[in-house]
Amino acid sequence: MSRIARAETARMSLATSSRLLLAIIGAASLAACAQSPVGRQKADLAGTSRQAAVERPHRVAALHPRPISRARVQDAKRTASHGLASFYSDTETASGEKFDKNELTAAHRTLPFGTKLRVTDVSSGRFVTVRVNDRGPFVRGRVVDISPSAAEALGMVDKGLANVRLDVVR
Repeated sequence: MSRIARAETARMSLATSSRLLLAIIGAASLAACAQSPVGRQKADLAGTSRQAAVERPHRVAALHPRPISRARVQDAKRTASHGLASFYSDTETASGEKFDKNELTAAHRTLPFGTKLRVTDVSSGRFVTVRVNDRGPFVRGRVVDISPSAAEALGMVDKGLANVRLDVVR
């Protein structure tokens, strides 16, 4: 065998042995990862009393809260909110309809268009039912903007602002 052939064979065996070494190291690291703490806990749990084995699933179940029932979700939508109300005038609403100052309408940030709201002035107890047809108010601290006719029904035209409670009617 020539000198070049022997050098090539030595280099191939070195590459093969390094690949084999890498494969062994990889398999050993995977085997170490396979021994998780959960597996050790189950092994430790087998030697304990029945009481400890029964309590374990209850702690795990507490991590997954029960889903909220539909009745609770519907009640949450009808829950009253409190805050400041103002009145406004505009030329066109976010819903696309023309603004009419004589209609009992309102602007709310999140409620769907067409939602009926009962707006109650907390200080006087007067209330008016309005329909949401616009988005707003865009002033921090305010929860609803109402049309001038709704503001007149509440008696807040002179004040400009009123502390109100909002109830979703439908």
